[in-house]
Amino acid sequence: MIASLARPGGNATGFTAFEYSLAGKWLEMLKEIAPAVTRVALPFNLETAPYAKHYLSFIETAAPAFGVVVNAASIRSVGEMEAAIEAHAREPGGGLVVLPDTFTFTHRGPLITAAARFRLPAIYAVRGQATDGGLVSYGPHTGDLYRRAASYVDRILRGANPAELPIQQPTKFELVINLKTARALGVTVPSTLLARADEVIE
Repeated sequence: MIASLARPGGNATGFTAFEYSLAGKWLEMLKEIAPAVTRVALPFNLETAPYAKHYLSFIETAAPAFGVVVNAASIRSVGEMEAAIEAHAREPGGGLVVLPDTFTFTHRGPLITAAARFRLPAIYAVRGQATDGGLVSYGPHTGDLYRRAASYVDRILRGANPAELPIQQPTKFELVINLKTARALGVTVPSTLLARADEVIE
């Protein structure tokens, strides 16, 4: 859709909510909360998250440093998602990194329920997944992106050329920890991580 982030060209510009380097941070936080995790599944729907390969690349590169083996779990339905989580839970040391994906967010209820049922610690990319019962989320602060977008609307209405306005990436991120879920899973969230949290759900 664009020539580059710096000079998009054409008639499109704006803000992106994707930051691929977060993948390593997700592994780091998951290991902080659940040090016993040695196997990580990454459920995503390739049809709704075609960009997932970029996250996978970062995660696969970071995985050895955290002593984990990564398994991409491509899913296309809620049934496949639940089956993949159940299969992953059959061996000890399992955890989940849920990539940003409209499918996994839309179906976050069954996903969070399955993670709880099989006692798998999971980190999500979207705040709503933690507030709805997921263990922890860390990702771009979407409210900040919306506020920043207003400046581009103003500039374009005043005559700025969208082709020359760089695509801006996230600069503010939020960490949400659900202590209720942590207690249910029997994991202890380190005080250092709690101190960094933007929101802690009791």
